[in-house]
Parts: sequence; structure tokens; C-alpha cells
Amino acid sequence: TPMEESFGINNVALVDGQPLTLGLKELLEVYLDHRFEVVRRRSEFRRTKRRDRLHLVEGLLVALLDIDEVIRLIRDSDNSAQAKSRLMERFSLSEIQTQYILDTPLRRLTRFDRIELESERDRLTGEIDELTGILESDSELRKLVSAELAAVAKKFGTERRTVLLESAGTAVAAVPLEVADDPCRVLLSSTGLLARTANGEALPEEEGGARAKHDLIVSQVAATARADVGAVTSYGRLLRLSVIDLPQLPDTHAAPNLAGGAPVSEFLSGLEADEKVICLTSLDESSQGLALGTEQGVVKRVVPDYPANKDELEVITLKDGDRIVGAVELRTGEEDLVFITDDAQLLRYPAGQVRPQGRPAGGMAGIKLSDNAKVIHFSAVDPGRDAVVFTVAGSHGTLDDSVLSGKLTPFDQYPRKGRATGGVRCQRFLKGEDVLVLAWAGGSPVRAAAANGTPAELPAVDPRRDGSGTALPASVAALAGAAL
Repeated sequence: TPMEESFGINNVALVDGQPLTLGLKELLEVYLDHRFEVVRRRSEFRRTKRRDRLHLVEGLLVALLDIDEVIRLIRDSDNSAQAKSRLMERFSLSEIQTQYILDTPLRRLTRFDRIELESERDRLTGEIDELTGILESDSELRKLVSAELAAVAKKFGTERRTVLLESAGTAVAAVPLEVADDPCRVLLSSTGLLARTANGEALPEEEGGARAKHDLIVSQVAATARADVGAVTSYGRLLRLSVIDLPQLPDTHAAPNLAGGAPVSEFLSGLEADEKVICLTSLDESSQGLALGTEQGVVKRVVPDYPANKDELEVITLKDGDRIVGAVELRTGEEDLVFITDDAQLLRYPAGQVRPQGRPAGGMAGIKLSDNAKVIHFSAVDPGRDAVVFTVAGSHGTLDDSVLSGKLTPFDQYPRKGRATGGVRCQRFLKGEDVLVLAWAGGSPVRAAAANGTPAELPAVDPRRDGSGTALPASVAALAGAAL
């Protein structure tokens, strides 16, 4: 198909019965004038209906003040016309009010109905005042129209399909010399999108506030625009990634979202069908190196040795059927390494208990697994900062979100144990639950997102180390298979 196609439009519209050719600005002005007129006429109609109803309610309240006299006048009258005239003369009522009183069943004229009528009178008075304010104030009318149009945009609007960025995200053969080697940060979202920031400052850690789709950053690494970074995959490979190829996000005061990022597959074309990028790492040989954890409970600290002439490196020799479930670049070497298994066991121990090994090595025993258990999460947590553990329990062989229960617990509730031990229980299974379908441990504040990147809410913090979870709302239940 053509990359671009041009066509002309004649914007001919009827304005006050007159056909006119309008530009975009004039079209919007005519539409806004129409919305102002619609809201004005609607408000006038509603105010009239409420005034009519208030008139009837006030007449009923007058009759209720002396209901015995109303009944006597009606009883002593020869016909309805005489009763109407006598009531109008005695209580100074209008003809409409009097007729409404005569048509109202006597059973409704009770003490409780009087309370209801007084409440209705107060409500109608407030609504009339509000509608009058809209009709008499141009600014209030504009506020109402603006709010209604915003609600329509929120309900029917769709996200922009083309994101405007400084870089198109396409691969280039060589780094342009005119691009300055400025500091930046390379980001990886939970949905597998890559991008870079315009500066090297760390992302703000915000808790609460408005969130956007694809705002969950699972890995970030400091770099420069003309440098390379590494992408560690679940197959134990480290793939070199050129930073200049990544789309650059615009500056923002809040934590960025990667809606303008590009999928990992656009930059790493050699990924297998079930191979996933686990984390990003710098290629600085002065760093503390990588910490890796596998599904079969193997742990490894990798010596940072990354030859510049190779685009693909092996960082661990995996056993048959094994894969990496977590990887992180250590910052200080004093972090705690954390394993969480699908049978709800958590093991935590200092990274110093793991001896660094060369890239081809196969690692060492990291956690002792029970029969048929496997590791579902591995990470490194700084013990000097607040951290939490989030787990979601479910049942084998089901995708029914109604059976999921989650638990958010402070990380310091779990004691350190020795390497290659079984750890402690991190969640007690409820009836019908027999497996953890999701687990995560890391620093606070913590964010969650569904598999498609949509923000999700987490349950309240539970201080119990091995307590049972609570039922998850639909937004959090959709977390199965996503990252935090």
C-alpha cells in the first residue's frame, strides 16, 4: 500500500440554513455554538419543569398545614368547582395547585409525606438555583459544556496511533557523528517496549497519582546516546543493543510511560519464539556484574567481561529444560538475592554468599526445591531501603480470575537463610489454591500492570509473613503473566 495518500475535502455545511464552506477552526466554532445552544435550551427546559413541580409541592405543603380545614371545605361544597374556588380563596392557591390537591388521594396527605415533600422542595430549590446559575453565567455554561465534551472524549476517544518522537526507532548502519554522546537512560517496560530518555537522571519514584498505559518500567540502565547496553534473555544470552537506535521519549516531570517506545523484536531480531528479554545491563566492566536465577533453582554472579567485538554473549550455561526467570545488575554487591517458588517458598540471602564466575560457568545451587516445584521469580533487593513482596495464588490448570488471591507483605518480614536451603513460606493457600501464579520482590513504592500494560491496583499491605491472600479485584486478577 502507499506510504502516503492525499485527498481533498470540501467542508460544506449548513449554518443557520445557509450553505458555507468552513475551515477546521470555523467547523469547531459552529459546533461549540451548537453545544452552547443545546445546553442552554436543555437547562431552560429542566428549570421550567422543576419550577412547575415546586409550585405543586408548595401547594400541597400549604394544604397539609391545615388539612382538617381542607377536608371540611371539600365536604361542605356542593361540587368540585365550588370546592376548588373555596380552596383558592381560603388558602390563596393557584388553580393548578388547587386542582392537584383535589386529585391527590387523601392517604398521601400524612405526616411522612409531608417530610418527603419538604425534602423534595429543598432539592428542587437547589436544582433551580444551579440551573439559573448556568443560564445567567457564561463562564458556568462554558464549564458545563467543557466537562460534557471531556466525558465524551474519555468514553469514545482512542489513543493516538502514531507517537511523535525525536527518533523514528529504525535501525541505522552507523552512529551519526552529529549526535552528541549525552547521558540518558534506557528503559524496558513490562510489555516489552524499549526507549531512552533525554537525560541520565534516575526516574522519579511516585506513589499514587494518575497513571498511563505502558508506564511500568521493569528495567532501566544508565548509558549515553552513542553507547551500547546489554539485553539479558531467558535463554541465558546477552545481546548487544545500540542506544542511538532507540526512540527518545520527550522530557517529562513525572515518571514517563513507554507508549512511544518500540517492541524489543525491532532491535533484537534473533530472539526465539519463546525467548524473552529479562533485564537490561550496562557493559561496564567495573560494575558488580549480573546476578541470575533460573527456573530450576540455580544462581550465578557473572564476572563483567564483555568483549567489544561480539554482539552476542553467553552469560550462563543452562541445563536442559532450564531457563532464566530473573536477572539484575548489582549496584553495590551488598544486595540480598531473593528466590520465590510456585509452592510459595521464599529464600533470601546476601549476594556475598555467591562467588562470581566467568560467563561460560553454569552457576551453583541457589535454592532447594521440593518435588515438582519451580522458581517463578528471582531478584536482588537492597536491604537498606523499603521493599515489599507481592504474590498471587491460584489453582493448577485454570485461568479463572475468580480463584486468584493476592498478598502484599513488607520484605523485612522474611528472615535471611543460607544459600541452597528451602526458605520460608510466603503465602498460605486457601481452599482450591495450590500454586503461586505470580510473585515479585523489590523496592517501594511498587506499581502493577496487566499483561497489556494497563495500570492495576494492588491490595493493602498485609504484615503477616505466611498469611493467606485476599480476593483480587478484576484489574489485579489480570496480572497473571505480567510483571511489576
